[in-house]
Amino acid sequence: MGAEARLRELGIELPPVPPPMGTYVRAVRVGNLLYLAGHGPRQDGKHAYVGKVGRDLTVEEGARASRLVVLGLLASTREALGSLDRVKRVVKVLGMVNCTEGFGDQPKVVNGFSDLMVEVFGEAGRHARSAVGMSALPAGIAVEIEMIVEVASGPDPAPAARPRSPRAPALDPHATPGRRGPSRTHAPSSRRPPKRRR
Repeated sequence: MGAEARLRELGIELPPVPPPMGTYVRAVRVGNLLYLAGHGPRQDGKHAYVGKVGRDLTVEEGARASRLVVLGLLASTREALGSLDRVKRVVKVLGMVNCTEGFGDQPKVVNGFSDLMVEVFGEAGRHARSAVGMSALPAGIAVEIEMIVEVASGPDPAPAARPRSPRAPALDPHATPGRRGPSRTHAPSSRRPPKRRR
């Protein structure tokens, strides 16, 4: 079963692609690898699960936050590839947890993400991973996760049509440099030159 069918079976509907929070793009394709920028938990178009795990949020709430991050990352992946069925394997994941000093359950928090990825992609969803603590994350979100996926061979989605720029006016080869508009040319004379006497 493909990832798209599995999402439908799980009753998961992906949200609109989240906007970047800075000067960057959400995904970059290099060869057969797709690099996804860090995504945070969003719900109804807004940041969700804001605060520090270990103080404002429990480990269980942090895990739910990281599970929510899956949806945004999958939405960006689908936009870049056209279909989640083009994901051959989830290769590497970096999970960053906004937590208190001395907090050591980052792996349990990021497990919320990893578990759902396995539910969607099966064995291909099992990945290498780092789960680290951060003193702060953008907008105070509890979790930020980035990932790298391997792309199966196949045609890429057609790029969006770009608006055509207006054509520049054709240059007149007889125009004088520095003058606007065509130069005045003389019509060729119909009179023949006089014959030379021998």
